[in-house]
Amino acid sequence: MLGVAENGNSLRRSCEFGSDLLWPPPLESDENHSAPPDVTTYTSELPTQVERPQVSTVPRSTPKYGNAELMETGDGVPVSSRVSAKIQQLVNTLKQPRRPPLREFFVDDFEELLEVQQPDPNQPRPEGALMLTMRGEQLGVVTNWPPSLEAALQRWGTISPKAPCLTTMDTNGKPLYVLTYGKLWSRSIKVAYNILHKLGTKQEPMVRPGDRVALVFPNNDPAAFMVAFYGCLLAEVVPVPIEVPLTRKDAGSQQIGFLLGSCGVTVALTSDACHKGLPKGPTGEIPQFKGWPKLLWFVTESKHLSKPPRDWFPHIKDANNDTAYIEYKTCKDGSVLGVTVMRIAMLTHCQALTQACSYTEAETIVNVLDFKKDVGLWHGILTSVMNMMHVISIPYSLMKVNPLSWIQKVCQYKAKVACVKSRDMHWALVAHRDQRDINLTSLRMLVVADGSNPWSISSCDAFLNVFQSKGLRPEVICPCASSPEALTVAIRRPTDDSNQPTGRGVLSMQGLSHGVIRVDSEERLSVLTVQDVGTVMPGALMCVVKPEGVPQLCRTDEIGELCVCSIATGTSYYGLSGMTKNTFEVFPMGGNGAPISEYPFTRTGLLGFVGPGGLVFIAGKMDGLMVVSGRRHNADDIVATALAVEPMKFVYRGRIAVFSVTVLHDERIVVVAEQRPDSTEEDSFQWMSRVLQAIDSIHGVGVFCLALVPANTLPKTPLGGIHLSETKQLFLEGSLHPCNVLMCPHTCVTNLPKPRQKQPEIGPASVMVGNLVSGKRIAQASGRDLGQIEDNDQARKFLFLSEVLQWRAQTTPDHVLFTLLSSRGAVLSSLTCLQLHKRAEKIAAMLVERGHLQDGDHVALVYPPGIDLIAAFYGCLYAGCVPITVRPPHPQNIATTLPTVKMIVEVSRSACVMTTQVICKLLRSKEASAAVDVRMWPPVLDTDDLPKKKPPQLYKPSNPDTLAYLDFSVSTTGMLAGVKMSHTATSAFCRSIKLQCELYPSREVAICLDPYCGLGFVLWCLCSVYSGHQSILIPPSELEVNPALWLMAVSQFRVRDTFCSYSVMELCTKGLGLQTESLKSRGLDLSRVRTCVVVAEERPRIALTQSFSKLFKDLGLHPRAVSTSFGCRVNLAICLQGTSGPDPTTVYVDMRALRHDRVRLVERGSPHSLPLMESGKILPGVRIIIANPETKGPLGDSHLGEIWVHSAHNGSGYFTVYGDEALQSDHFNSRLSFGDTQTVWARTGYLGFLRRTELTDASGERHDALYVVGALDEAMELRGMRYHPIDIETSVIRAHKSIMECAVFPWTNLLVVVVELEGSEQEALDLVPLVTNAILEEHYLIVGVVVVVDIGVIPINSRGEKQRMHLRDGFLADQLDPIYVAYNM
Repeated sequence: MLGVAENGNSLRRSCEFGSDLLWPPPLESDENHSAPPDVTTYTSELPTQVERPQVSTVPRSTPKYGNAELMETGDGVPVSSRVSAKIQQLVNTLKQPRRPPLREFFVDDFEELLEVQQPDPNQPRPEGALMLTMRGEQLGVVTNWPPSLEAALQRWGTISPKAPCLTTMDTNGKPLYVLTYGKLWSRSIKVAYNILHKLGTKQEPMVRPGDRVALVFPNNDPAAFMVAFYGCLLAEVVPVPIEVPLTRKDAGSQQIGFLLGSCGVTVALTSDACHKGLPKGPTGEIPQFKGWPKLLWFVTESKHLSKPPRDWFPHIKDANNDTAYIEYKTCKDGSVLGVTVMRIAMLTHCQALTQACSYTEAETIVNVLDFKKDVGLWHGILTSVMNMMHVISIPYSLMKVNPLSWIQKVCQYKAKVACVKSRDMHWALVAHRDQRDINLTSLRMLVVADGSNPWSISSCDAFLNVFQSKGLRPEVICPCASSPEALTVAIRRPTDDSNQPTGRGVLSMQGLSHGVIRVDSEERLSVLTVQDVGTVMPGALMCVVKPEGVPQLCRTDEIGELCVCSIATGTSYYGLSGMTKNTFEVFPMGGNGAPISEYPFTRTGLLGFVGPGGLVFIAGKMDGLMVVSGRRHNADDIVATALAVEPMKFVYRGRIAVFSVTVLHDERIVVVAEQRPDSTEEDSFQWMSRVLQAIDSIHGVGVFCLALVPANTLPKTPLGGIHLSETKQLFLEGSLHPCNVLMCPHTCVTNLPKPRQKQPEIGPASVMVGNLVSGKRIAQASGRDLGQIEDNDQARKFLFLSEVLQWRAQTTPDHVLFTLLSSRGAVLSSLTCLQLHKRAEKIAAMLVERGHLQDGDHVALVYPPGIDLIAAFYGCLYAGCVPITVRPPHPQNIATTLPTVKMIVEVSRSACVMTTQVICKLLRSKEASAAVDVRMWPPVLDTDDLPKKKPPQLYKPSNPDTLAYLDFSVSTTGMLAGVKMSHTATSAFCRSIKLQCELYPSREVAICLDPYCGLGFVLWCLCSVYSGHQSILIPPSELEVNPALWLMAVSQFRVRDTFCSYSVMELCTKGLGLQTESLKSRGLDLSRVRTCVVVAEERPRIALTQSFSKLFKDLGLHPRAVSTSFGCRVNLAICLQGTSGPDPTTVYVDMRALRHDRVRLVERGSPHSLPLMESGKILPGVRIIIANPETKGPLGDSHLGEIWVHSAHNGSGYFTVYGDEALQSDHFNSRLSFGDTQTVWARTGYLGFLRRTELTDASGERHDALYVVGALDEAMELRGMRYHPIDIETSVIRAHKSIMECAVFPWTNLLVVVVELEGSEQEALDLVPLVTNAILEEHYLIVGVVVVVDIGVIPINSRGEKQRMHLRDGFLADQLDPIYVAYNM
């Protein structure tokens, strides 16, 4: 749906829009909802339904035919056939859904509806009578007309060999060369002989009559082209004229290559100069162009050719039905078709033109048009030879230097006829500075080749206005309409009578958009003035049919596509029989449904009507048609409006492209313009807003995207116009590189689903029946019961971890518990049970002596990941203090990391800080005092210098419910919270993990996690002491130096269980992606790994775990080994895959249902499907229920709700200074509002759902899988629906290859998208339309703001989670330093 201005025509309307006008409100329309058939749910009674266009109000279901007689054919029509039982069985199998219906899940009747635009009841409708076929005058039979064009050439070449046929010009406007009819004749014979006899061998000639050959000639060499063209006609081979390929990847040249390939072209004829100018390979040969067949290049200059023998003579026949030539045509999608023209059609067309234009022998004609195709070829190469005329050919390069050159040549040669386009008239006007010696009286006909262009009228009027005083008569201007398929469709005849009025129509734009002709007054802006293009061609029939659907005749006041029935049209698209049938073999239908003629018509691709007196009017082209919300708009009209906006000079040389893209089931208009090099940002925004207003008020349609690009950057056609399909392609793939973009989705997109109105929840009485909620199983599940598991767990007899360590130090003093690795993979240090116990005693002594601490005091442990941290932790327990582990400040980034440390120390009320000597110095450094007030630190103890003695006695807590430690962390929303962990909870936690992962002293576990909070801390510091296994500790920061460290350690220590974070997994996937072979050769073997668990507090990142599994599969990693865990603030580990039990399952849910808090399972790959992976198995001693976060009622299996957890290792509350008790009781001590109201639950703050699977767990029960969807705080309420940022971000990252990372957040009720750009900054603006489209298509949301930033701007915490709220604060405080910010209108 394309339209283009390649020039700045003087326009039919000029509108100065004041920039202070208010935006017009969007057009409201009555909406009606119609439900498209649901394709995502299978039921066993119906065959699978196919998605139909969304117009029918009721989904049609196809009946199921039980008997063998009735079978459905492809188009759904039952046919009767006797079928063998075998085939019938097959048919029945095909009709059944491929999988059993997903019965254990609910099917919901909810379906999101896009608004369907309702027709406006007041819109104009056609009222005229059915039109009649128009007949052109009879094609007169003139006795001396030649029987074929070759015969004409032979006649003139022998009887008037000296008569000039063609004069070519150089770039200074001097005649370069005159080709006479004698030379044209003799040279064409020479070319014909050489093509047939000098290519290939005598037995195997390369070219035979009927073969196709390419003609590759530059626009400044019509003589060589003409000789080659007639040479082909004489040799009876078919010329395919094409453009000269300038580079290997010219705009559109690849498509031309496909055309040559499909035509079977093996030889290309070209001129010497052109051959020299083609790109050459290193050895001087011409490379094969992209998409082109292998060609033999053949130079047609006489000096390179052999003389034909005396007795050789071309065979000159009368014109017949053989193909004469193939003209290429570029479609609006960029594909190139070849229109075949028969010899009889070529001759008849020349005769019709001769009659219509009253051509006579030896007339002089000036031709500015491209002589290889279209009007330039028909008048300047073919009809001219039939009538022995003299053509003065003006090359495009001369027109660029001197736009007046064609007028000067008309005067100089007293030419009778000139063939131009309206842009040539426009540029002549612009260049015209009162030239004295211009006299146009000789001109009897000025053919305006693009007279069908709706704005040619303004060029014609302005031209006549200026040049009437120079002898130009009004009746001389003859617009014509043509198309590659129908050749000349209509042309205004030159008359001697200046009183004959020309046809004009002033049509209402509003009427045209509904396809109806309504005459309006000239004063209005919203009108289109069109001029007639004369009458139907001699010997032709014309009718107008509806542009879509069956070719039904139009009414007289209706716009439709013109169709022509004549000998003088193309006959087919070469090699494409289906498309040929639809275009060249059309049988228009009358009102009674019968064809109006037995002869086929050809579609012209032109939209118009036949007015009074049989005058033909063109209102647009089918290729430029854009149907937006059911109304038709013509791209050319929109270009004209944009060009008429002040300042007119803003657009560089009038270069504007208009096309439509389909977004969310409707066409959306895109306008791309080249701006002048000197325009400022201010100019461009002012111009853009005026253009939007102009198009809205004149055409009543919104522009979806307006993009400005630097001057001279849009892809060009060979004659300098804009290559439209290529521009559209660049826009869609994000390589247009605009310098300004304005998107208006808020005003244009009117078919979004209605926002969701929340329904009041049903009360408890009507819902609870036993364990069912509204007829569905209550969503609850639990891990194994801790009390009933019998195991020889010695550690169970102790209530406290400190006691377990003392017991291990006595019973197995030399058993190694911890091994710390360096970045090289060497063992840095290790601790046995006894060493740890001794070290902890010394630290406890130091706390009592130097720190003067009482029991219950809080101590901040600021250590790098390692063994000191573990010793300090147990030292605190031995001294009766409460430890808080804190990530140390980053030495390179003290300013941002130290305040967080200070904050945790203050909020946790730490009485002292324990750390290493290095960090001790860092805390007191100059940089530190610049970032925080260092005098406010509590006492800092350095554990590198320990006392020799041990404490008098070790502390033993009196009550297991007292505090063991505080777990501090920053949530993704930027909240700092400390969770209290009691001794009971800590021991229960360790036991649960021991049972789930089957950990014993003989085991080794590799841990590559940050040891500061959550499950990472528990695995690093606590589990080994409880279970006795050896922990191999790998600090994640070392992976930045050596990405293979973790996996090499796993392989070297033959580890079966390993834990990591997403950031570690990402580092390995990105850093080792290309090194798997070298790692294999270094002996890396992962085949012993049975569990590789990603420790996370988020929805499992399936794409990452899958690519990790795929990447390391070759190194022996079993894909089933990789799984994730799930923990949160209130319970540090709820799920963990463990060793026994079924593999983690993945389900596909409908993303649209999820937005309504419903869960609907769909098949993999179905539209809007979202894969979700189970977050590991529920830990022993853990119970889960899914509750409604608002009403706190239990939910059924089918609903998305908040995950609530009850377990012995839940945290016992937040540690707060402020005593915010409400939050405390809500998060840690919640009760259901109905059902089981006794149990105390902790709210995780995460949304998820449970699903009972077909798998069985260790106890033989059916396994319940927990799927985490996302955090409640992060979820966004938009249009009444709940969106999870990660889903939108996934769509955005897929939109363009340069988007590295993305984060979204709401701002007021707008959606803000921040994208990190990897690549050059000129790509920044390409992302705006792509991001907007992707989110509209996939999520039905309109993006408010797109912010393009540098890599690394989106903040990420230590767990690899995006901190969207920090980002939002940065955006609102204007601290992101963006490359570009786009506010969508």
